[in-house]
Amino acid sequence: MFTKTALLALAALPFSFAQISEDFEAGWDETAWPIYAPDCNQGGAVALDTTKAHSGSNSIRVDGAGGFCGHIFFGTEAVPAGDFYVRVWLQASTALTDSHVSFITMPDPAQGDNKHLRIGGQSKILMYNRESDDATLPALSPDGIAASAALPTGDWQCFEYHIGADGTIETWLNSEAIAGLTTIDNPYADQWSGSSIVPKPSGVYFGWESYGGDTNTFWYDDIAIDTARVGCE
Repeated sequence: MFTKTALLALAALPFSFAQISEDFEAGWDETAWPIYAPDCNQGGAVALDTTKAHSGSNSIRVDGAGGFCGHIFFGTEAVPAGDFYVRVWLQASTALTDSHVSFITMPDPAQGDNKHLRIGGQSKILMYNRESDDATLPALSPDGIAASAALPTGDWQCFEYHIGADGTIETWLNSEAIAGLTTIDNPYADQWSGSSIVPKPSGVYFGWESYGGDTNTFWYDDIAIDTARVGCE
């Protein structure tokens, strides 16, 4: 039973405890965090890495190959049905280029069968992509590109995002909101706001998908999924 002191301490926390929280210190449970490679998988690999971690000793390493069939992810379908927030510490070995890539993919039945809401990069910046019509957030105009951010390499980055039940999207990098990666008061969200599609992701998967020749290695650690923002601390 919680003591009064413990309950008061919980009430004072700025963010909630995660419904899903995984640091991989007990290893990689492939039943809870299965590999996800829709359509095809030729060349990508997922493995527990005991040499690199954000906390503790372990992380999940994804070696992403070039080309569509080089994609591979790992993740979970245990996501809330309404609003949900994702926090992941990740590290990329290579900077995003002008080519279109994804490092998070979410099956999205609102778009149709086998369609995804994707987070990745293009034009050297972070962006969202809706698979069904290839819409991007932000719009890839010069001003839209400037409103997003590059993904630093060679060190751990705290990446957070929120998918609202009403289709709202918000995104943070190292606790800083990214102006171009939200649907709230964003003049570069016209491809999103002009659509009747309201995202309803049924899972969250971390990895790599390249729509050209780009390859990369990503590490993922300290993943949290909740109905309220968890934060980077």
